[in-house]
Amino acid sequence: MTAIARPTNGRVIGGVCAALARRFGTSATTMRVIFLVSCLLPGPQFLLYIALWILFPSEDKVRTEAW
Repeated sequence: MTAIARPTNGRVIGGVCAALARRFGTSATTMRVIFLVSCLLPGPQFLLYIALWILFPSEDKVRTEAW
């Protein structure tokens, strides 16, 4: 299994939804809609998004760090 990385192409804001969509095999648009709908529910969705933005490395950094 490969590590989750934010893609360099197809990013909107931070690329977190695109990275999660790639990991789970869905489209990035579907993942963005799921995130927007989840924002209607109470909870720390924005904080989680920011945390994932910080934790997921950018795809170009993952390529340069590879052997």
